[in-house]
Amino acid sequence: MGTLTFHPPFSEKSYTMSSSTQSIRNVAIVAHVDHGKTTLVDSMFRHAGTFRSHQQVVERALDSEDQERERGITILAKNTSMVYRDVRINVVDTPGHADFGGQVERTLSMADGVLLLVDAFEGPMPQTRFVLRKAFEHGLKALVMINKIDRQDCRPEEVLDEVFDLFVELGATGDQLDFPVVYGSGRDGYAGDEPGDGSKDLEPLFRMLLDHIPPPEINLENPLRFQAVTLDHDDFLGRIAVGRVTEGVLKLGSRLFLCHPLRDRSFPVTVKSLFRYEGLVRTPTNEVSCGDIAVVGGIEEFQIGDTLCPEDHQNPLPAIKIDEPTISMIFRVNDSPLSGKDGKYVTSRHLLERLRRASTRDVALTLDETGAKDAYEVKGRGVLHLGVLIEKMRREGFEVAVGKPRVIIKNVDGKWCEPYERATVECPTEHSGRVIEYLGRRRGRMTQMEPLGASSKLEFEIPARGLIGARTALLTLTQGEAILSHVFDSWQKDGGRIPRRNTGVLVADRGGSTVPYALFILADRGKFFVGPGVEVYEGMIVGENGKDEDLALNVCRTKKLTNLRASGRDENVSIAPPVVMGLEEALEYIEDDELLEVTPSHLRIRKIILSDKDRRRTQRSKDKVAT
Repeated sequence: MGTLTFHPPFSEKSYTMSSSTQSIRNVAIVAHVDHGKTTLVDSMFRHAGTFRSHQQVVERALDSEDQERERGITILAKNTSMVYRDVRINVVDTPGHADFGGQVERTLSMADGVLLLVDAFEGPMPQTRFVLRKAFEHGLKALVMINKIDRQDCRPEEVLDEVFDLFVELGATGDQLDFPVVYGSGRDGYAGDEPGDGSKDLEPLFRMLLDHIPPPEINLENPLRFQAVTLDHDDFLGRIAVGRVTEGVLKLGSRLFLCHPLRDRSFPVTVKSLFRYEGLVRTPTNEVSCGDIAVVGGIEEFQIGDTLCPEDHQNPLPAIKIDEPTISMIFRVNDSPLSGKDGKYVTSRHLLERLRRASTRDVALTLDETGAKDAYEVKGRGVLHLGVLIEKMRREGFEVAVGKPRVIIKNVDGKWCEPYERATVECPTEHSGRVIEYLGRRRGRMTQMEPLGASSKLEFEIPARGLIGARTALLTLTQGEAILSHVFDSWQKDGGRIPRRNTGVLVADRGGSTVPYALFILADRGKFFVGPGVEVYEGMIVGENGKDEDLALNVCRTKKLTNLRASGRDENVSIAPPVVMGLEEALEYIEDDELLEVTPSHLRIRKIILSDKDRRRTQRSKDKVAT
């Protein structure tokens, strides 16, 4: 939420700027993952003079969270501002990944136009389609910047045609089709009206923003209406609400009412803290006029979509509509034999409080009870969406066990339907046949194939459950060169049976520490997920079986000693390195009868039923019922 401690040298005029219709522009920058959006914002700051000439600034300054910098993606929408030629430009940096689309939908309500950033080689991608469709639904005009024209393989003219075709496909109006465009490089900080026109700065980009983004409507005489679009938390201020003042003037210390269109009652509240964004920091202010973006702190009752109104004009804005979640996952208290050794928060009370806090800040997350006191169902927009939440929790000191991600089934017009995704795979052309065959087995239907130099871009319509585990498999099929992107498309009838994991697993039959000798003599059983000296327990999955059945084995077995020794009889064992999976890979790997145990220091895959005898007994009961 822009909590970095930069202190840009704004002039006094920028603080006391009048609220005329020409003094503010609200723009959302939207793009596909890795198309250079956050890097472009850095260059815009420099060109506008937000950073001092001698100021030390990290790259991708808006990516303030650890996971954002590590993954190279924007997870949380952020607000910032810059002043250029006496015009205050409020910039909303929106996530590029469809799993965080709930952020895009909300933050677009604060903008009067969007800057669509497209890679000069890759062209429009699934997430480009997603955010652009949302912008058109909000009636916003889109401006286009074709980025990375310094790439040797760039094709700006073809990409521009693809962008126009996408506008037409999404039902853009005549005014929206007449979009302005600039070409440039966000990394090198230049843009031009034509490719290679010799421009050395971002002046053409700023000129396009000021000329084509409409100023907000100013209704200073109307009663106040401020709607919370994003929530954050501060240790000193408490809950923080970020949103746009659509009418009137929001003043510090005002006695107002907190209203929601879906609730029957309202709450009297007092505006205890009021800020606006100046560069990357929140700056205290006494009032924020309509058309501008405000930050309100200290009102704990705030929920996303709530509106602040005067007591005598309680007229809340319409509720913010969010697309429904498509993936669900069970979060359970970690009850493994190694629980409590690693984490700080391990109880059901800690788990429930943390999940409630997450669902409050992110309306695209839904929390439901399961009937069990130690298990809760969390629904989100994708495996990455939930994976980011799990990673945050483990870094905060939580221990949790999570089940296999499942798609959500929905009743549409009396028929049970499942979510379908529009998936795009970029891979070397020689591997495209394998990709088509694999996704075809997972009920994918190829809709388009386009050559991109030595690579191919393949588009598919595929059930969401067909993509669970697909990313890792495609990397294997293409020798690590496939790039998979996908976005929700529609609800359709059941696509049919999809092949499950075609291998069994190796399960530890007792607790202890793994021994090199045991791993060596069991090497022909399959691939191991653990190396020597790792603490395991009964029911913990330690590897992948070469066959399609589960196998319990002893990985703690030591070599028996005898009193007969012969020179050269003892051999040094050679063990293959273990297969190490990341969080999302492990979530996609597990099956229905398995859990992923997540602690601050470890990721362990285990069976839900730890005892081998109990698992066999349960399986026999299922087989008896089936017959």
